[in-house]
Amino acid sequence: MTEVPPGGVPARRIAGARPHPGEPPGRAARPGGSLAFGADYNPEQWSPEVWREDLRLMGEAGVTMVTVAVFSWALLEPAPGRYDFEWLAAVLDGLHEAGIAVDLATGTASPPPWFSRAHPETLPVTEDGARLWPGGRQAWCPSSPVYRRAATALASALARRFGDHPALVLWHVGNEYGCHNAHCYCDTSAAAFRAWLRARYGDLDALNDAWGTAFWSQRYGDWEEVLPPRAAPAFRNPTQRLDFRRFSCDELLDCYRAERDALRAITPDVPITTNFMVQQFARNVDYWRWAGEVDIVTNDHYMHAADPDAHIELAFSADVVRGLAGGAPWLLMEHATSAVNWQPRNLAKRPGELLRNSLAHVARGSDGAMFFQWRASRAGAEKYHSALVPHAGTDTKVWRDVVKLGTALQRLAPVAGSRVVADVALVFDWESWWTVEADARPSVDVGYLDQVHALYRALWRAGVTVDVVPPEADLRERRVVVVPALHMVSDDAAARVHDVVAAGGSALITFLSGIVDPNDHIRLGGYPGAFRDLLGVRVEEFFPLPAGRTVRLDDGATASVWTELLHLRGAQAVACYRDGPLPGVPAITRNTFGDGTGWYVATRLDDDGTQRLVELVLAQAGVSPAMAVPRGVEVVRRVGDDAVYVFVINHTDAAVEVPARGMELLRDVPLDDALTVPAGEVAVIREPGGRGGDGR
Repeated sequence: MTEVPPGGVPARRIAGARPHPGEPPGRAARPGGSLAFGADYNPEQWSPEVWREDLRLMGEAGVTMVTVAVFSWALLEPAPGRYDFEWLAAVLDGLHEAGIAVDLATGTASPPPWFSRAHPETLPVTEDGARLWPGGRQAWCPSSPVYRRAATALASALARRFGDHPALVLWHVGNEYGCHNAHCYCDTSAAAFRAWLRARYGDLDALNDAWGTAFWSQRYGDWEEVLPPRAAPAFRNPTQRLDFRRFSCDELLDCYRAERDALRAITPDVPITTNFMVQQFARNVDYWRWAGEVDIVTNDHYMHAADPDAHIELAFSADVVRGLAGGAPWLLMEHATSAVNWQPRNLAKRPGELLRNSLAHVARGSDGAMFFQWRASRAGAEKYHSALVPHAGTDTKVWRDVVKLGTALQRLAPVAGSRVVADVALVFDWESWWTVEADARPSVDVGYLDQVHALYRALWRAGVTVDVVPPEADLRERRVVVVPALHMVSDDAAARVHDVVAAGGSALITFLSGIVDPNDHIRLGGYPGAFRDLLGVRVEEFFPLPAGRTVRLDDGATASVWTELLHLRGAQAVACYRDGPLPGVPAITRNTFGDGTGWYVATRLDDDGTQRLVELVLAQAGVSPAMAVPRGVEVVRRVGDDAVYVFVINHTDAAVEVPARGMELLRDVPLDDALTVPAGEVAVIREPGGRGGDGR
């Protein structure tokens, strides 16, 4: 055991420079830049003999970076204040000798058993008062000062011990914040919630006004009366629940900041990150609040095997992460080589799917492809999760695909640092996700992601690349802005959509947008509230449909879930209902506003109807696809300083020919006219141009 002395290592620069936010990790350690390739590496699960074999295989696969010590707290600090770093030092030394960079985790995602035994008050509590016990992971309350002190102490100790290690290129704080402990309702959290509310509102009068406590006799006369939204006999106050989500997100962020700041105080030249979880089930954390707090945005993404459009959801998630990075390159920190272990049916990936998935992330801005994990575990809750080295060893489909991907990423090294080009913006908002799916809403059949994914899917199939942006984004240069179910919107965010349309752009807005203000209060005067004037319509009443009921539109589309009693106030009807509760009432409208056009969709169109509408909006706005290809072929452009990189990903069962001039990088083939991309395969074409040439 070793005691880490007080103080720290001298400030120094890793290989000459600290990467700026958005610059891929490992670039400073590898002159000329590269795409990161590797995985979570958990050597503590294996003997030193296996470590030596791991290094050999990492060289064979072309691994450039691994993440180490994510869940190692129990080994790093086996007793309070006593640290054992010798095993980790041996691992890092071996990796450095093998030329492999390290993303070193602080190990604080899951406290060890001794910590929970010594501090049971740090265990999280559910909304109905049940204490959650250790035995899984993330068994800690985000508001616990005891947890934060212990986590920060471990992070500081690691920084003092390894801050000058030559393998270290990136700090990895915690892991997947909020995955299992996003909300804690204990008394410690209650006190922290009250402090957060005091800072937000100042006094109880402002709190009562924001929460609308005149309803149901909820008015507060003393701060000690204010509690988290614990289980109650009836619907809980919606703004209280919204604020508790905001508070919980901020408490997790403060946990990250505490460790980050401790690391930065000792190793100011080492970039710091934590891994986000932008995918279809991760709604607990508002990552717009987090994005500016990391030196590089990273993400974990896992496919849902039951989703036939999982590759489109992958593209959407990647575009969200690029939006969080402000358009800069980001890093895919985790995904799976094949099956995961936590879905009802964990399907293996088909031949070629590993490469397609990985390069789809790279196409949309990731400067690498990392996985969970390096070697499949023999024991534990994730022993059936796939890895780069599977249980069956290297004479396997997975290993051959891993080696193929490593070679591909080496050939695509020039892509590192380039940026994705997009003409269309889609507004995405975690707070609208929270409020659209809150209790006591007009219809349980309305899901926020359903609306978002439906429109994104149509854009993907139309062949256009999308930038996903927050509601407060600057939209002035956008030709088309898509606004799905932006239920909660500030006056400023609504004005930004108005401005882009007035200046000549187009906005496509769906039902349940503009309905409430940031306190979750209805905007009175008729729906869609903040967007009434822009859209030239007034909705007097929602008419949700019964479960399974559909209606027909006079343009041939079918719709479900939702209709509205809508009146034209300057807009033109594009399509009306033929039947259902509102025959003859407009369902889709178009309005001239300033020099642009506002489109409104007052129902849940079927996929064909959504596709036709999106393509109409794009055509009238003059937005064309990146390349004319059959549906199911994904084309994305990344623009570098002196070249344009065109990714062509063929998700279909047939070969496709695409126009191409330049060099195909994966096959190292010069191109003069066209290229055939076989079924299920990927091509990356390097074209002349770039930011210093013909590109944008």
